[in-house]
Amino acid sequence: MAFTLASHILLVPFGVALPAIALLMHYRGLRKGDAVALLLARRWSAVMAVQFAIGIVTGTVLSFEFGLLWPGMMGRWGDVFGLGFGIEAWAFFLEAILIAIYLYGWRRLKPWTHFWLGLPLPLTALMGAFGIVAANAWMNTPRGFTLDASGKPVNVNVRQAVFTPMFGPEYWHFVVGVVLTAGYVVAGVYAVGLLRGRRDRYHRLGFTVPFTVAAILTPVQFVLGDSIARSVFHKQPVKFAATEIVWKTGTHVPEYMFGRLHADGSISGGIKIPQLDSILAGFSPATKVTGLTSVPASDRPTATQATIAHWAFDIMVTIGSLLVLLALWYGWCRLRRRELPRSVWFFRCAALAGAACLLTVECGWITTEVGRQPWIVYQNMRVSEAVTGTRAASLWTMFGIVVVVYVLVLGSFLTVLVKMSRRWRLADEGVAPADTTAEDLEGSAPYGPRPLSTPAGGDRGDE
Repeated sequence: MAFTLASHILLVPFGVALPAIALLMHYRGLRKGDAVALLLARRWSAVMAVQFAIGIVTGTVLSFEFGLLWPGMMGRWGDVFGLGFGIEAWAFFLEAILIAIYLYGWRRLKPWTHFWLGLPLPLTALMGAFGIVAANAWMNTPRGFTLDASGKPVNVNVRQAVFTPMFGPEYWHFVVGVVLTAGYVVAGVYAVGLLRGRRDRYHRLGFTVPFTVAAILTPVQFVLGDSIARSVFHKQPVKFAATEIVWKTGTHVPEYMFGRLHADGSISGGIKIPQLDSILAGFSPATKVTGLTSVPASDRPTATQATIAHWAFDIMVTIGSLLVLLALWYGWCRLRRRELPRSVWFFRCAALAGAACLLTVECGWITTEVGRQPWIVYQNMRVSEAVTGTRAASLWTMFGIVVVVYVLVLGSFLTVLVKMSRRWRLADEGVAPADTTAEDLEGSAPYGPRPLSTPAGGDRGDE
């Protein structure tokens, strides 16, 4: 399950955010009559469709795994929090229909009609995220039910089960995070092109729009991250203790940047900052922070699990801080000189920002799930009670099959993207390989034919 989720979650930012970024570029193209913007929007929509197809495979495997690997949880709690998965399924089918319409609409519908038909796409993506985050937030702060004498949940209140205390902080942190991640990844592709000397308007515009979106959202995400950490402090104090490797309850608690927690409560390595953890948690050194020893050892993460959650959290915070600096650098140049930064180091950092964001997405998931151990439903069901009783040999066989399938699927995904990129680059240079189709040669004006003598990526002025 960990491997499947870790693989699938890398596709999530593009499934949720790429439609919005593509439509933003699409709107710019129609509003300003910008053929280059329309070409970018069309090409991004093709990538969006390929990514969605891959997501179908990885998401379907996850659906089966919930039933196969976690029968204890789904059998007992499915009636309480299963609505979130239902919402996600409806959103998935709606998104599939809308993507098909949007792809079909290029060169077949009137420009503005096509745009308005595509506009619901980001909303369906957000609805899918709503369902999944609602289910996860419920696992962190379960609400909306009572237990009968046998411990079975009854009297389910759907509204309370969906809108749990952690839902709001988790949802907005997730949404902003995936949008800026997609923005940095897309911009990073064009940053590499700019570093290779492709300074035409196609690459400048392809970099500027998604990077601007990501740069605006980066400080917002930093604030939201601080907010969700404080929500964990109040709603899941033991989980907070794990992510901050706090052993004993007390005030004036120091903050450790990295470091390793040992079974006896000692901490080795890392950078110790006196009193900072209490200050961050409650804005005062006198804030009391709950420690791991406040509950029995069987009800808290092990020292190793706490260290993993702590490192994941610190990596996420470190990368977030660096991205804020990168966004400020970009903002300063845009506001002061009305142009892109000139430093090659800026574009090198921008090219790496997307990969760094994908790492933070993984770290965020690790912090959320590992920090909650040993509970799968916080303080209501342990992982050991929820997991399947299938023999270890069968699980290893299943795991091997899943790994092979995912390697093939993700490898195919990257191969298709590389091939699409090559075709587009050759089309922009006016060179067509032997197997190029008419669709590949549709150029800078998706709503009309393009003379082959005009390179789509040619310099057409400043953005």
